[in-house]
Amino acid sequence: MYPVYNYIGNEQKCRNVPVAFPPQHQDWQPGLESIMVPRPISENPDYKACGKLRDKVAIITGGDSGIGRAVAYAFAKEGADVVIAYLYEHEDAKETKNRVEQLGRRCLLVPGDLREESMSYQVVKRTIDHFGKLDILVNNHGVQFFQRSILDITAEQFDLTFRTNIYAFFFMTKAALPYLRSGSTIINTTSGSAFGGNKYLIDYSASKGAILSFTRSLSLSL
Repeated sequence: MYPVYNYIGNEQKCRNVPVAFPPQHQDWQPGLESIMVPRPISENPDYKACGKLRDKVAIITGGDSGIGRAVAYAFAKEGADVVIAYLYEHEDAKETKNRVEQLGRRCLLVPGDLREESMSYQVVKRTIDHFGKLDILVNNHGVQFFQRSILDITAEQFDLTFRTNIYAFFFMTKAALPYLRSGSTIINTTSGSAFGGNKYLIDYSASKGAILSFTRSLSLSL
């Protein structure tokens, strides 16, 4: 039993009640948030915005759902227009776009595989063509595969994890950097497993450690 906030209808009222989460499983990655029961919470109804990102433009990878969706909503409330880069979760992405627009901001959806370097340049080009500028890059998307032993991690899985979780961050940063100015921001989502590890997520934890070192080194470089 876990204490969670349950949203009630469109008014987004909430109450703190104990609930039991049913088993969650999907046979593909990325998963689809739209078929989860219960749905993850993406907004804080008590959040008070104050225009911190007024008229900024942000690219959020994996912004269709999960942490990325929550970031998109928060950024929109603070006044930013949003570009959502995602793989194939079209219904989730449309839901995020609709909510961003309800919040009074613009949202551009760009589907594609960020494991390919050329896709990063397409995302940035479409952003510049549509909005004319770029102020914030949020490298957020990721993938993980539960395995009980390193012996079960194939070379194919290892490559997929790293190409998704760190190569794509590297590619997106290279594509975006020429358009960023002093005061612009790059945000990279890592994980507590980068510090403490996880015995069932060895390749994932290693990739998150790589993101941590990438961020620190990039910070020194820039």
